[in-house]
Order: sequence, then structure tokens, then C-alpha cells
Amino acid sequence: MSASERIQTPYELVAEEDLDRSLRPRRLEEFVGQSTLREQLQVAIEAAAARGEPLDHMLLAGPPGLGKTSLAQIVATELDVPFVQTAGPALERKGDIAAFLSALEPRSVFFVDEIHRLPRTLEEAFYPAMEDRKLPITVGQGAGARVVTLDLPPFTLVGATTRTGLLTTPLRDRFGIQVRMQPYAVEELASIVRRSAEILDVRLHEDGALAIAARSRGTPRIANRLLKRVRDYAEVRLDGVVGARAAHEALTLLEVDERGLDRLDREILSAICERFGGGPVGLSTLAVAVGEEQDTIEDVYEPYLLQEGMIKRTPRGRVATAAAYGHLGLPAPAPAEGTAPGALF
Repeated sequence: MSASERIQTPYELVAEEDLDRSLRPRRLEEFVGQSTLREQLQVAIEAAAARGEPLDHMLLAGPPGLGKTSLAQIVATELDVPFVQTAGPALERKGDIAAFLSALEPRSVFFVDEIHRLPRTLEEAFYPAMEDRKLPITVGQGAGARVVTLDLPPFTLVGATTRTGLLTTPLRDRFGIQVRMQPYAVEELASIVRRSAEILDVRLHEDGALAIAARSRGTPRIANRLLKRVRDYAEVRLDGVVGARAAHEALTLLEVDERGLDRLDREILSAICERFGGGPVGLSTLAVAVGEEQDTIEDVYEPYLLQEGMIKRTPRGRVATAAAYGHLGLPAPAPAEGTAPGALF
């Protein structure tokens, strides 16, 4: 059995999770990138601390891996208050929300990841909790049922979402601070790679940091993951130093190309370009063609391909652009007669 096929033991999985947590920044000054957002939060945190009040409820939006969870933890650390974490899918009943909120210490940060997956029937429970710090609970059933209102301590709800459009307007409007995190520049990712290498005690050359950063899809989580895999390759196949050569050879082995596209990215592009004539092709058809779930394509792979200008969404489906053909080394089809150059792409 190869090393890549070996099943990790629970101990190893816990160790890997602890290692991932150790790479998270702990203070705002350690958080790389998102400079405008950091400045906005610094002002809000200092103002709330000076007044002795909880920070206003905050909604963090953006693609996966940009540091929404880390930022929520940093807010709690900067305010010196407890941090309590859950996820939208884990809240199934109103009693689940009541159990969390009633147990909070004053001014705590209550973090709900994937808040867009919160059941619609439970969203209304947050409305009075966020506005009035009260939570009405129905006790009993039928004619004997009565409503008991729980008084809640002051707290800050921090919601994280990758799909802001799935939040209802009443819930979204109750967040006083709403920010959208943007993909990171290569230089910012290189700084993150250097910091992580120092924590992991990895010997890293500057060209290695830049090579990893360039293939990290603008995402710190991916940069840290690639750093660990390049480190493994450098220790096993080379001299243990992570430089440009180690990064290139390791990432080639991982099937991550110079634009940060992996095998499935290229399969998606190839399916649209070669099997469906450049599109348009529906999401469900595309998912069957590449053997992947629709949600995974839409949430994980498609955003980066859109960002890189390799596909377009149209009312009839996904369409490949000239950039996609160029990346795959395929000749782009000529525009239809009477169509302006580039109009099909």
C-alpha cells in the first residue's frame, strides 16, 4: 500500500487538525491580507471595547478557505471574550439554539459557520435574539401550550457563509457589520506560506514560497495544504529544502498546474470544450460527465474557473471561454458568422 493510500489513524487525524489550527493567525496584526476589512474591524472592536459593549452582529461572506473562521476567533481574542462555535446544519431544532444562546457568557462571540444552511424554520428564532436578546420558547403542546421568553446575555453573532444569496433578507439585514472577503494576491499568499513554514520548521526559499502561492487559487487554506505536501516531497525525494524545483515537482505530482487548476478542474473544462462543443451545458449534465456532485462543482470548482475567466454562466448553461481552450492547448472554435469577435466566449 502506498503512502497516499494509507488510511490515517484517529490519532494522526487529530494531530493534523491540531497542526492546521496552529497555522491560524491569533491576532489582527498577524492576519495577512484583507487590509480594508482589518481596519474596519479594528475600529469596531476598539469602539465596542471602549464602551464595554458586545460587538455588533457580523456576517462574513466569501469563498471557502479565506479565513472566515480564523477572523471570528480573532474577534473573540481581541475582545477578550469566550468563543463558541457551531454550524448551520447542526442546528436542527429551536431547542438547539436555546441551548447554545442561554449558556453564553456575557459578550461572547457565537460563531455559526455555513449559516446559509440554517433551516428556514429556525431563522426566525434568531430575530428577537439578535435584536432584543430574548428567545421565545413554546412549552407544551395543543391547548395547554404556553410561550416562555428567555432573557439572553449580550452576545455577538458572527455568521459565515459562502453563499450570501441563500440568506433571507430579514436575517441578513440584522447583521450590523457585513463584509465580503476577497481572494488573496500572490504576494499575500507568499507571506502566509513563509509564516506557516516558520511554524512548521520548514526550510523555505523565497522562490518556493512564490511558486506555492501562485498555484494556491488565491486561498490561504490551499496554500497551507500545498506547503505541507511540498514539504513531504522535499523531505522524501530531495534535500528537505522547499524551493522552486521542489514546488514544481511536488505540485506536478499532485496534478496541480501553473494556474492552480487540478485534475477535476481540467476535466470540467475538457468536458465543456471537447464533449459538449464549448457549451452551453447544464450543471446536472456536466456533473454526470465528470462524475462529481452538482453542489461540489458549483461551490468548489466553478467559482475559481469563473474568476480565471475560463467559463461563463448563461441562462442555458455553462460555456467555455477562449481562455479555457488556450489553457487546454485546444484550438478555439471560430465565432459564428456575423458575430463580433469574442462574442461566443
